[in-house]
Amino acid sequence: MKHMMRFAGIAVALLACLGTAYADDAYPLRPVRIIVGFGPGASADVAARVLAQRMGQTLGQQFIVEDRPGGGSNIATEYVARASKDGYVLFFGTVANTINTTLSKNLPFDFAKDFAPIALTVALPNILVVHPSLGVDSVADLVTLAKSKPEQIFFGSSGVGTSPHLSGELFNQMAGVKLVHVPYPGSAQAVTDLLAGRVQVMFSPASTVLPHVADGKLKALASTQLKRTTAALDLPTMTEAGLAGFDTSVWFGLLAPSGTPPEVVAKLNHAVNDALSAGEVPALLKAQGMEPLGGTPEAFARTIAGEIEKWARVINAAGLQN
Repeated sequence: MKHMMRFAGIAVALLACLGTAYADDAYPLRPVRIIVGFGPGASADVAARVLAQRMGQTLGQQFIVEDRPGGGSNIATEYVARASKDGYVLFFGTVANTINTTLSKNLPFDFAKDFAPIALTVALPNILVVHPSLGVDSVADLVTLAKSKPEQIFFGSSGVGTSPHLSGELFNQMAGVKLVHVPYPGSAQAVTDLLAGRVQVMFSPASTVLPHVADGKLKALASTQLKRTTAALDLPTMTEAGLAGFDTSVWFGLLAPSGTPPEVVAKLNHAVNDALSAGEVPALLKAQGMEPLGGTPEAFARTIAGEIEKWARVINAAGLQN
């Protein structure tokens, strides 16, 4: 009798393993949700929707984008960190998550440990723009002027701890200047005051400010990626402008809760890379000023680790931790 029970137990275990393997191989069997930590129309939301449509075609199942804004994306991050580890609830992470790791104390999750990277998706360069009344034509001009007028030039951002804010703080640290930060509830409000000349400088996502540059209402000085952006190929990088290694791209990437089966992660990685190179997706993303990326989960993990380290240095040097 004992032998029969032992054999029965082994059989159940084998069936469970086979069932799990089959489920992973057949994934996805139902719609998949991609959670975004920002509202409708935000760059992350736009990129996620473009990719979700193509991924659904590749994997034969619906991928639904669900916005859960608030808390600098921490609300959405916590939600997915606590979600089931089966690949049916995914997270569209951003550079904000690596910033929040240091900026915010006592987070109810560990971004580096509670998520399994799937793939980087796109990067959106910030553009250093100034109001024409400032009278500068280059990054070197701005540095010279800022050194002659410490704490008299104001830069706007979409809020404390955002990529535009920390781009300005990194500029202060690398250039040895002191621009004064003016936070706004969002990019739209900051750009409105920049256009009016109430703030003079801003690091802003390319898609937000390049139309105003084209109209002559703002002057672009440099992009913040390490290579020139296809959205403005004539614009030098910050490195080319004299601040070597300056890189504050706004990037997005797909992640799953840690513990998601590696077979599911691999299948999703393939779908992301396929989406970024297929059909009209690259053109749709580039029309929004976004650079398609892609790559392996391991490469994405290295990016996350490097970004956490970089932003920790900037935040600590600026005394911004709350």
